[in-house]
Amino acid sequence: MSAKEHSGDYFIPDPSPWPIIGMFSLLITLFGGALAMNGVSIGNFLVVAGLLMFFYLLYGWFRDVIKENLSDCYNRQVDTSFRMGMFWFIASEVFFFLSFFGALYYIRNIALPWLGGDGYLGVTNEILYHGFENAWPSHGPGELGGDFKPMGAWGIPAINTLILLTSGATITWAHWGLKLDNQKQLVNGLIATIALGVFFVILQAYEYGHAYQELNLTLETGAYGSTFYMLTGFHGFHVTMGAVMLMAILGRSMKSHFSAHNHFAFEAVAWYWHFVDVVWLGLFVFVYWL
Repeated sequence: MSAKEHSGDYFIPDPSPWPIIGMFSLLITLFGGALAMNGVSIGNFLVVAGLLMFFYLLYGWFRDVIKENLSDCYNRQVDTSFRMGMFWFIASEVFFFLSFFGALYYIRNIALPWLGGDGYLGVTNEILYHGFENAWPSHGPGELGGDFKPMGAWGIPAINTLILLTSGATITWAHWGLKLDNQKQLVNGLIATIALGVFFVILQAYEYGHAYQELNLTLETGAYGSTFYMLTGFHGFHVTMGAVMLMAILGRSMKSHFSAHNHFAFEAVAWYWHFVDVVWLGLFVFVYWL
């Protein structure tokens, strides 16, 4: 069926191979990661292959959607569907991060006090872990995670907070330029936002290296280490994906694909980027600061 064929007010796209390719790319990446973490050498190869397949997916799917948009296939109903889809996608991401924040809260405010002797379950403390102290950050009972130093809030985390807050301002500035048909402001704002996002990821990678080599803060460092890397790592992945999407939007902007009244693709990525900013503020407060 042609991409321009419609059923009533509904747009019917051509059959697409990208969901299947996406499924296999994620399966290969996760399977390879599991093998690599268990010392199987082929795991690293599978991770690289899965990621390459995933980037091919992004390129091909973006290309097809852009062609549909430029072919005037979309109407008001499609625009509404896109907005609803992006809203619910971000809503799912909110609950994704809430689950990890909830785990952090449970460990710090419920499980640790119980293991430390407080509450109605406190009587089990001497039976389970003799001498366990209710203190955060915790590396587990019996020196499970070894001696380590927690990651402080000031330094790279504070700099990264400033970077992301600035990137929220630059993408808003780019949006204003788009609404005013100011191509130069639009492009410069996107370039600045991408540069700030890439700089954020570079600093986070440096922070991880410092944590492993000098602080002995690893994934094996008890509850603190696992929650630290789970929350900050997933956020870093979201920043990386956001930067990739911004690069696609920058390329389209340089080709004048958007107008003041038709630019939902830009708005969707901007929504996502502001969501990433807000999540980082929560991470800075509850993971680094408190």
